[in-house]
Amino acid sequence: MKKITKSNKNIFLKGILPLLLLISFVFSPIKVSAEVAETEINGELINASSEFLRDLDFETWQLVAYKSPLFEDKLILRVIGYPGNLRIDHPTGLNVESGRKKWILDDKTLLNVALANDGRQAAAEFDLDELIQTIDKNRPLRLSLSGVFSELPVPPFVVKEWRSLN
Repeated sequence: MKKITKSNKNIFLKGILPLLLLISFVFSPIKVSAEVAETEINGELINASSEFLRDLDFETWQLVAYKSPLFEDKLILRVIGYPGNLRIDHPTGLNVESGRKKWILDDKTLLNVALANDGRQAAAEFDLDELIQTIDKNRPLRLSLSGVFSELPVPPFVVKEWRSLN
């Protein structure tokens, strides 16, 4: 007859280890937010919010929001994709929805000489100022750009960073 005994390893693995893991997650939560940092844009160091997001077709886009000295310090949203992804006829407005609210952001791409002369067509810029001044909460947004992406979800933490730049 075999003698069955409980080992201390089982008690540690089943009881104490999960408790320690839970405590570590509670006291050091994972940081999920965009970050405002100095970024070189148009040859100048500017405070900008930068985040990579995926559209519903799983294409990755970089969204950079910054106050542009080229546009009287208005808040500008630069949408950056893989070179060649943004072959659109300018000007084309960026559609933004949140619940029942809708906005169309003006295309500023051709007014930025560096982007207008860039043959890669990897970026487009839009006037984000009016949208950010209109909203009073960090609400989720859905972006769509005709012929480029049909829906790009923007989470509230990114909107919060955009609002902090204003």
